[in-house]
Amino acid sequence: MACFLVPAAEAVITTIAAKVMKSKEKEGTAKISFADGVVEDTTKIKFSTKLGWLNKLLWGGSALLAFEHVWHGEIIPTFPFLTAVQAGETAEMLAEMTSAGTTMAVLITAVWCGMLAVSAIIEKRAVKEAELVKAEA
Repeated sequence: MACFLVPAAEAVITTIAAKVMKSKEKEGTAKISFADGVVEDTTKIKFSTKLGWLNKLLWGGSALLAFEHVWHGEIIPTFPFLTAVQAGETAEMLAEMTSAGTTMAVLITAVWCGMLAVSAIIEKRAVKEAELVKAEA
């Protein structure tokens, strides 16, 4: 009925957080120190960019769920917009938001955490490869 509102609310919060972080992040690079004493710059993916990944997952999922609810007639173009509220099923709607909506938001966030783990592995692998190339030269 309105389960898409929970991930949408999380998306609003993370969008604001990403904008605040992006404005405060320094344009920077990380330093790599090699065994021979050479120090080089490398760029890492900023956390605001990674938070943007979560935003895209949440907004996309919420939009698809909202479309599905429109398709099935659960969202209407007149006030109060949700047929559950109009039919007096507000308690059922809130229960669905609590169960299904929260589950979806947690699952999307867990997938994003997996993405963060994979990106950290890729970044570490890139640093190791740079060290190997530097050691061979």
